[in-house]
Amino acid sequence: MVIMDKVFEEDVKIRYSEMDYDLVLKPSALLQFLQDLASDNAENLNFGYSYIVKNNLAWFLLKYHIEFTDYPKGIYNLKIKTEPRGYNKLFAYRDFEIISGDAQIGRAASTWALVDLKNKSMSPIADALNENPYMTQYEKREDDLVYGRVKPPQRIDIEKVFDIRFDDLDVNRHVNNANYIVWAFEPLDFEFRKKHKLRVLDMVFKKEITYGNKVLSQVEVNDNITTHILKNSTTGDELCVVRAEWIKKS
Repeated sequence: MVIMDKVFEEDVKIRYSEMDYDLVLKPSALLQFLQDLASDNAENLNFGYSYIVKNNLAWFLLKYHIEFTDYPKGIYNLKIKTEPRGYNKLFAYRDFEIISGDAQIGRAASTWALVDLKNKSMSPIADALNENPYMTQYEKREDDLVYGRVKPPQRIDIEKVFDIRFDDLDVNRHVNNANYIVWAFEPLDFEFRKKHKLRVLDMVFKKEITYGNKVLSQVEVNDNITTHILKNSTTGDELCVVRAEWIKKS
């Protein structure tokens, strides 16, 4: 891993287990790459797992907006960069850049919150991190990505129910964020996935879910745009809303 002030970059070797049958990088694998690099970055800047666990805090991912100029297919090596962009009272922001060779093929913006595990409320970032010098006030840039508007499906074209497995859980004993994209996309028709690749992805995480529950995945399909909602199948609570724009594979 290379450290450039607050900006981290890491070379990622993509294994066959992280690709689908057509050598396309699985979206869940990509989200794992982003999450792992963010965790390493936070740890090295002293606001990662080692710091938050002893202060009874946890980072929760709230939103992703990801844009691709060329979604990875037949690519075995990526470089991923990440930068903590700072905070605005209750929210922290982090950017990513995805590079293949010398070309940028994707960018991502993300929003996070620090939650006090004792009272289950969001903690002001500056206070919770004891004014860490690497987590400063957020300042907007001209080239910042813009989050898309994500609304629940207006109609349900496909739906499917999933059991939560032990291996779906993360260190907080909640379902790992990368699993949400698996559940969201799995109901899509095989032919649709075969012929399309991601262009833009927006995800809004609303509520965690734990072992012993079931997830209901519902999808609306409108040409090259799919809208997804994940719910706790028992309580009906909304867990995550996803909007994906697709393009035809060449």
